Amino acid sequence: MTRRRKVSSGGPFEEIVGYSRAVAAGDFIFVSGCTSIVDGEVAHEGDLTKQAEQAILIAGQALAGLGASLADVVQTRIYVTDITRWREAAEAHRLAFGDVAPAATMVQVAALIDPRLLVEVEVVAHREGGPNVDLGDPDAQGRPDEFRIDDEPGVGEST
Repeated sequence: MTRRRKVSSGGPFEEIVGYSRAVAAGDFIFVSGCTSIVDGEVAHEGDLTKQAEQAILIAGQALAGLGASLADVVQTRIYVTDITRWREAAEAHRLAFGDVAPAATMVQVAALIDPRLLVEVEVVAHREGGPNVDLGDPDAQGRPDEFRIDDEPGVGEST
């Protein structure tokens, strides 16, 4: 049976909506949409490039919490509120992923959860053999003050 491992940022939306920042299942890690919210506040208001960089940084921290990195990313989805500014998000993406060059989609959306947010980024990562992390090693968990890891039995497993 596949075990699921989850990372939570502890942010308020996770509890309100009922989701995890990231979930590892088998060899894949799925990172929920990340925005430029830092300590409960929108960072880099009006600057789409900086917001995209911040969102990708947050996604990278979630991956680190499950023993992976941006180098393991195989797919990204970028949601922008103004597609005419696509090059700004693309530049942040190119700088973050370089030669990794994951499959990517960018689309315009009507709005994000806060009107000051201009971009949201989702990532999917792949680690052969699954995301391995020593739960006793806080450095392997990314930023332990902001992320926590929960193990969840896979379907059909007992707790």
